[in-house]
Amino acid sequence: MSSMGKTSVVSLCIYPLAYDYTGKPFIPTKPLILPKSLSSETSVSSLARGDFRNSVSTKASILSVNRTGKDCSFDCNVEIGKFCEVGNLQKAMELLCRSGNLGLVDVPTCCCILQLCADLKSLDNGRKVHSFLNTAGIEINGVLGSKLVFMYVSCGDLVEGRRVFDKIDSENVFLWNLLMNAYAKMGSFQDSVLLFYKMLETGVQANSYTFSCILKCFAALRSRREGEEVHAYLLKLGFGSCTTVVNSLITFYFKCRRIEHGQKLFDKMCERDIISWNSMMSGYVVNGLAQKGIKTFNEILRQGVGVDLSTMVVVLAACADVGSIWLSKAIHAYAMKAGFATKMDFDNTIMDVYSKCGDIGGAVCIFQNMVEKDIVSWTSMIAGYGREGMSNEAFELFRTLRKRGINPDVFVVTSILHACACSGSLENGLKVHEYIKENNMESNLVVSNALMNMYSKCGSMENAENVFSRMTTRDIVSWNTMIGGYSKNGLPSEALNMFIRMQLQFRPDDVSVTCILPACASLGALERGREVHCYLLKNELSSDLLVANALVDMYVKCGALATAKLLFDKIVLKDLFSWTIMIAGFGMHGFGREAIATFNEMRQAGIEPDETSFISILYACSHSGLFDEGWKFFNLMRNEFHIQPKLDHYACIVDLLARAGKLSMAYKFIKNMPLEPDATIWTVLLSGCRMHHDVRLAEKVADHVFELEPENTHHYLLLANIYAEAEKWNEVQQLRQRMIKRGLKKNVGCSWIGMKGEVYIFVSSRTNHPEARNITLLLKDLSKEMKEQGDASRKKYALINTEEKQKQFALCGHSEKLAMGFGILRSPPGKAIRVTKNLRVCGECHEMGKFMSKKFGKEILLRDSNRFHHFKDGTCSCRGYW
Repeated sequence: MSSMGKTSVVSLCIYPLAYDYTGKPFIPTKPLILPKSLSSETSVSSLARGDFRNSVSTKASILSVNRTGKDCSFDCNVEIGKFCEVGNLQKAMELLCRSGNLGLVDVPTCCCILQLCADLKSLDNGRKVHSFLNTAGIEINGVLGSKLVFMYVSCGDLVEGRRVFDKIDSENVFLWNLLMNAYAKMGSFQDSVLLFYKMLETGVQANSYTFSCILKCFAALRSRREGEEVHAYLLKLGFGSCTTVVNSLITFYFKCRRIEHGQKLFDKMCERDIISWNSMMSGYVVNGLAQKGIKTFNEILRQGVGVDLSTMVVVLAACADVGSIWLSKAIHAYAMKAGFATKMDFDNTIMDVYSKCGDIGGAVCIFQNMVEKDIVSWTSMIAGYGREGMSNEAFELFRTLRKRGINPDVFVVTSILHACACSGSLENGLKVHEYIKENNMESNLVVSNALMNMYSKCGSMENAENVFSRMTTRDIVSWNTMIGGYSKNGLPSEALNMFIRMQLQFRPDDVSVTCILPACASLGALERGREVHCYLLKNELSSDLLVANALVDMYVKCGALATAKLLFDKIVLKDLFSWTIMIAGFGMHGFGREAIATFNEMRQAGIEPDETSFISILYACSHSGLFDEGWKFFNLMRNEFHIQPKLDHYACIVDLLARAGKLSMAYKFIKNMPLEPDATIWTVLLSGCRMHHDVRLAEKVADHVFELEPENTHHYLLLANIYAEAEKWNEVQQLRQRMIKRGLKKNVGCSWIGMKGEVYIFVSSRTNHPEARNITLLLKDLSKEMKEQGDASRKKYALINTEEKQKQFALCGHSEKLAMGFGILRSPPGKAIRVTKNLRVCGECHEMGKFMSKKFGKEILLRDSNRFHHFKDGTCSCRGYW
């Protein structure tokens, strides 16, 4: 007794007196451990255990077996009860089958067997008992009906459990709670809600567990209005001060993003338990308020509230969100002192936190020192490698897992696919796909979505299409993955077609929109972009920051800069990405001063620029001829913000120098760079040589370009243009022969224009367009008029030394000129013409654009591969800096 007194939880061990078939008493080899007190949530099971088992046990312990006469039925029930007491389901079932047909088994005994079936999760035996009840003609209702439902639900057959439940008259609230919880656990929240409303109609009084369950369902469904109605209802019933219910309400309001409601409920609580504090912490973290979650943890410690494992897991998740490795280590040390570090769940969490905070070495150390590892441990480590772009290490861990005989589950497979996607490792991704095929996992929706995402991020859209086409079931994620993949891989037309197909089955969500808007931007499809914008407004999706940023970016790249600025100004809480989009937009359109003003506003708003922001502002300066300002920002980035320039930053400075005519300085700048210059930087200087007609330096720079990228056609054409402008036709011919020898072909110039919902594509020198004859006649007339007015065409861009007539024909075949001519013929008065080209606009077409805008009083927006050109009243927004 003294030893029992020292134990915090005492389990009563007894040896029930029982009899074998000879009538001799025996003692079981193992004591029977009676269960601890059960909560009211499981009172259905305890009802049977308390009412029937104990009575059978009592009878079994004081009565002997009489095998004759009228006591025969009692003897059978006693024997079955004894087997149930010692957990021998097999013997109990054998005796039931032998005695059942004689009508000797009573209802309490059947309840005992059903309870044991539920405890042992023996669905097959439970079904046999159900069959026995039907054969024996025993009415299934009341306690027996409840016990049968409990058995089915406990064994995982919710469908049959619900079928039995619907046939009985149950006013037992615990049974209703049991089914509602079962639906909620399997994610069928709507079924749980319907059952709740049916319970209210039946007149069954809800209790605290009912409200906790239904609020969880409404939180999962984001059904704010229905949840608020339940809140009002439970207040009327007097559950407003119940800690368990209030905890559920706090969680509900946080998940519905009603943070202030959750805070008020918490502040008004008279009694708070650790679940209350954990709910607040978790609510803050889920809503992106990790700092508040950490402050709540500090308050828990200050008030001396006993923390549990959930507390530690939540606060560590907050540390991961803020990316604070030092705070994570401090909490790790606290957890070790508190005794949580020995728990596997904690080890898995802290390992994940270290990897998310960038300390992959710390995560590896924890992983290697874990005494026990479960599948979550391996998954977390693989995911950690994936975040760091270490796909080879992740794949090696994946192989090790398989060698140890552990079958990777869906979570492991999706984690390794994500690792391959992050690092662009198509080779490893293909090997994982082979494993997926071998183990018949391709039919899993989550796996297929992860496969498509991996292939799209590795640039293999053909493989992504194959996976998509074989899917028997698709969700909104499947479609969004394909749309986003097409957009990011330079296939905007395919993205738009996929978006249209998707709408036949699914309503686009905010992710769909952020995927399709870049495609509209790539095509310059302003009308289609506006349609998407209208959809967003109609469905109240435009308030999301990601969506708002995507909208601004789309309008910028479609040439509607004023609309983009209007939307930008309406964003209440702008992030760094918002500001960078607007700075880059002004630079792309040639408004360098406005870009600088926006950059300064961003700093005044307390947002510090990053590497990308400086690329955008340097680009804006170089494309607006702001030489001094560009140098100022370059020095600001290095000296004040201590950002080490990357190749993109150096390319902007070389471009700045080259456009200013400081070619020798630009050449020396490249030679003195701490980084090895790439082909892009040399190409920028080569473009500057063309702009300022420096043939000698161009030849010197071209040697570097050809050495780095000998197969790039663009470099040969750029040098050929420099020779052509200097009328060095022999050198032009030599370059042409060199290209032919290498098998290089000129990239086909392609331009397109959107009109009345249609996209019209024009390809250089092709005349198969229905309006080709009218367009050609218009361009010839315009060229003749330009020449008469003294605006002689720069025919050197034709790259051929032929007769005047042939040069004129070659120039008229440029795709952007054809598209602008089509726009002049077909667009209504007062409507701007918007043309997009896949290459850089040539000088001849640039002059033609200015002339057209003046003659026809039209605003023409031409977007090439470099920037926007706004032609209006005979001038261009680039002011020659293009």
